[in-house]
Amino acid sequence: MSHHREIIATDDAPKAIGPYSQAVSAGNMVFVSGQLGLDPRTGGFVEGGVREQTARALVNMTAILTAAGCAVSDVVACTVYLKDMNDFSQMNEVYATVFAEAPPSRAAIEVARLPKDGLVEISCIAVKP
Repeated sequence: MSHHREIIATDDAPKAIGPYSQAVSAGNMVFVSGQLGLDPRTGGFVEGGVREQTARALVNMTAILTAAGCAVSDVVACTVYLKDMNDFSQMNEVYATVFAEAPPSRAAIEVARLPKDGLVEISCIAVKP
């Protein structure tokens, strides 16, 4: 059995800030690394709070999915890491605009700290069509 593994990278999402890939495709599965609300052009966070960072993280995630030959509708699981669970409803409102139809499974976890002191980070797993 072949265990083909492909590194996915795009300039439409922030470059990895450590020894990891934006995503890895293995067989028909795509594993997207956690995305922050970073602007890929500036490397800094988008202006605003958790809503804006959530929206940008989802844009970054979508760009990586596109580079892997997938769409948001191919996502089967997401993990959302929040700096403050009090931001859950604001994150959820933005998240629901991207995953309006047949949303994937999801976990939402409050963490002590995120890279670069972000407010939200989102990772996902997709199945190639």
